[in-house]
Amino acid sequence: MSSATRHRLPLAGTLRLGRPSDIWFKPALSAVAAVTPPNLILLALGRLDLAMYTMAGSLCALYGHNRPYAARARTLGRAVLGMVAGLAVALVTASLTSDAVILVTVGAVLAAVQKAVCDATRIGPPANVVFTFISSASLFVPGTLGEVPGHLGLALAAGAWSWLVGMAPGLVRPHGPEPRATAGALSATAAYADTRGTGEGHASARAASAAAIHAAWQSLLAAGGGPGTTRRALERLLVRAEAALAAPADTDPARLRAWARELRGPRRAPSLDIPGEDADELLGLDTVSALPRPPLRHRLAPLLPIAVRTAVGCALAGYASLALGVGRPYWALVTAASLYQANLTLTWRRGVQRVVGNVLGVLAFAVLAPLAHVDAVALVLCCAALNFGAEALMGRNYWLGSICVTPMALLVTEFARRQDPTDLMTDRVVDTLVGALIGFVAAVAVTNRRAGDRLEHALTEAERARERAARLLAEAHPEPRALDGARRGLATALVDLRATADAAAGEWWQRASPADRVVLAEQSGHRTLAATVRRQGLAPRQHDPGTTTEDIRP
Repeated sequence: MSSATRHRLPLAGTLRLGRPSDIWFKPALSAVAAVTPPNLILLALGRLDLAMYTMAGSLCALYGHNRPYAARARTLGRAVLGMVAGLAVALVTASLTSDAVILVTVGAVLAAVQKAVCDATRIGPPANVVFTFISSASLFVPGTLGEVPGHLGLALAAGAWSWLVGMAPGLVRPHGPEPRATAGALSATAAYADTRGTGEGHASARAASAAAIHAAWQSLLAAGGGPGTTRRALERLLVRAEAALAAPADTDPARLRAWARELRGPRRAPSLDIPGEDADELLGLDTVSALPRPPLRHRLAPLLPIAVRTAVGCALAGYASLALGVGRPYWALVTAASLYQANLTLTWRRGVQRVVGNVLGVLAFAVLAPLAHVDAVALVLCCAALNFGAEALMGRNYWLGSICVTPMALLVTEFARRQDPTDLMTDRVVDTLVGALIGFVAAVAVTNRRAGDRLEHALTEAERARERAARLLAEAHPEPRALDGARRGLATALVDLRATADAAAGEWWQRASPADRVVLAEQSGHRTLAATVRRQGLAPRQHDPGTTTEDIRP
């Protein structure tokens, strides 16, 4: 086997549309509710030129929609604080210097920090792109130090409003996100059960099911609070999903899908026809909490190559834009920042999507500009409609959402003053092409050699988790809570292993990954996971094949 592996950069499927998420309308409506009222207030006051600062806070409403409300409150709060911090650095820098090279350099460093922190905290979509867009644009807005506190105050006020918008649905459905996550786990497991555990595609379906179950457990754990009727019912459903994952051939996929539909229904009530035989096997669920996460600095360390890649790519894209004489180099910087994904293959895909979406978005701006130029009210309403469209379509494919994001970004530049549409369109296309090209070249040049180290670490953790579960299975009477914790730990390790393996597989000139070892670790891990499920009495008893030495062999 060669010491390095060169990966192809595919085009097939890059622009294929996916299915919309179950809650596609929630971030879309939240964006409109968070952005439009502050803009209308500024319009009434005749200060629409300040809209960029309120939008910094308002756009925080895009985050946390898949999280339980207790966790969402923390996520939104951190998003607002992170947004204001980035804005503060940008505004202070812009007030101290007008040197474009320095501004681009600061913007690139900010983009790298924002990328690393968003990935480490797993804040979720839209991740670092919105933070980088606001901070980079703010770097090129002239101002004084005396104006900075007022502008930050506007961002904080709008951020507080976006926090209220994000939390408002909890007044009606305080348990909305947890049932959705559970429904997603049931649907993914039903898809795996359709394969009966064999045939082409069963491995990827199993990995998707395990990831969805893990995410649903994390959602329940993040919700906090006591067990209660709702939480207990959802826990029992996830136990049934784990049982189906352990014995797909003995599972009725239609039943899993029926439960998922019930959870997605208008009531999302847990009054489902759930078998009660597993009630005694829920030992430990009341006391098992999320696995302790390492400190933030430890989570940031593996992300250093991606941060360096982001800093270099953004800086070079901005410098190239300056060299070409483009008036808004931050567009090239943001384009480069938006490219960087978990590996080079995904980065390539995102680059193609970004270019296609932005070029089509520029054409959409040409159509919308005459309407938006009727008056200021039309301008604000056009931006609100594009905000809705961007969030509604982004989940289908990044390029489709970008068709709305691009004209919205162009219209926002006109909040302060009317500009020539031709110049705006030309600058946007040039900056998009420059940012995508330079950003990708930087991604190729700055290799992520640590991807292989992370894969080795994930393999070791998965093997250790399997050995721990196997040792407990070998005992005559293992402590129920210890066995439950081992099962959860092994499931987490397998999910992390698959994510790490996927990231390493798409890196450029990466040393040959231990693919055979990953497959064996996943296979043996899932066998042991199934054995723990059967040992706890969670698998269908009428088809329980019993625990074998292969299941528990260290």
